[in-house]
Amino acid sequence: MSKIKLGNRPKNFKHVVTFPMLDGTTGTIEVLYKYRTVSEFGQFIDKMSSEMGSEEVKGAGAVISRMVKVNAEYLLQVIEGWNLDEELNEETAHQLANELPAAAAAIMNTYRQAIVEQRLGN
Repeated sequence: MSKIKLGNRPKNFKHVVTFPMLDGTTGTIEVLYKYRTVSEFGQFIDKMSSEMGSEEVKGAGAVISRMVKVNAEYLLQVIEGWNLDEELNEETAHQLANELPAAAAAIMNTYRQAIVEQRLGN
């Protein structure tokens, strides 16, 4: 059992995220997440929400394209690295959100669960 020491916050934490692939197999990405407190996460979500609504989007195709862009930005704000062969940057985050939306969603959901619900473990 670990001794609890308040104020000893980690800089980041790792987690292996699993998600369904289009071919029915399971994909995995090891992600190095940025640590945030619950309050900081709330502020982050408020900021992301306000930025999302700042641009008028018309048509279903435009809405989907905007969602990919927002998801890529979210990924860049919550992860510091991953174990993919490609370096984490704006282009590769967008490519992941566009080509593997289930992976992007799993990374985002796992982060929320870790911060808000603290449900990761080893």
